[in-house]
Amino acid sequence: MRDNTDPADLHPVIYPVIEEVSQLVGVPCSPATVGAILSAYGDTLARAVVAFRVATGERNSGDLDCRFTMLPPDLDPYAVAVSNGLIAATNHPVAGLLGELHRGFPIGFSGIDFGVVAGFKKTWSFFPLDDLQPLSELAALESMPPSAAGNLGLFTRYGLADRVSLVGIDYRSRSVNLYFGAAPAEIFTAAALTSILREAGLPAPSERLLRFATQAFGIYATLTWDSPKVERITIAAMTADPSTLAVTVEPAIEDFLKNAPYSTAGHQFVYAITAAPGGEYHKLQSYYRWRSQVETTLLVPGSK
Repeated sequence: MRDNTDPADLHPVIYPVIEEVSQLVGVPCSPATVGAILSAYGDTLARAVVAFRVATGERNSGDLDCRFTMLPPDLDPYAVAVSNGLIAATNHPVAGLLGELHRGFPIGFSGIDFGVVAGFKKTWSFFPLDDLQPLSELAALESMPPSAAGNLGLFTRYGLADRVSLVGIDYRSRSVNLYFGAAPAEIFTAAALTSILREAGLPAPSERLLRFATQAFGIYATLTWDSPKVERITIAAMTADPSTLAVTVEPAIEDFLKNAPYSTAGHQFVYAITAAPGGEYHKLQSYYRWRSQVETTLLVPGSK
């Protein structure tokens, strides 16, 4: 059931920040949409890591994504979303995947994504840092997209298949993100990145992406149930100052970069470039509420 309580009463600190960031990026914040989500997850959000994400490209326009992570590992965020009317139940395999993951694999903590316009979108399931999971076992899950097994050979050839650190499930686009933690440094070289994109059937990387990759730490792939192909591959870098990266920040997200609020002594960002069939697009994630464990959790080189 949706709660009509004023969202500022539910979370008097974080809701005004969500409104502020929405105004910064020119997106109308829906109190009803955001309030229903804050009400549904309640106190589980009290100590969550909070980040905001903006992106270029038509598919990302018109919304602001809010990400809450480090939620309790025993939480089933999808079940919460369905039971509170944040998203409709479905017989599609996407509905069963999180339950299979949490029953069959160790979970360090969970997370959710929602848009201030579109509402609830995604769940995140993080594996313990000392127990990254093999894609071969994840691909065997009944609800996992068949493309995970179909591309096992591809990810094995590039030294990624035994390093799955995080699974994201997008219920609106019906897709899955597989994050490969502690990826071998070689994957971020021009030769390897060009090769894996070619084998995945994606466009060749731009010079900008190749330069950016030299400073990257993360790589993840997006899969769907509707295609045997890898839909997208994303390269990510964490930094306190995106201007130090070997990439020009897109004008569409420059204001967000300069003015996004944060509640800690230092600011942290994840900048990412996605290779997709329609061309590359850029994403910037700004952390509002930060914990030092985030870098460790994301397996950023040099973190402890």
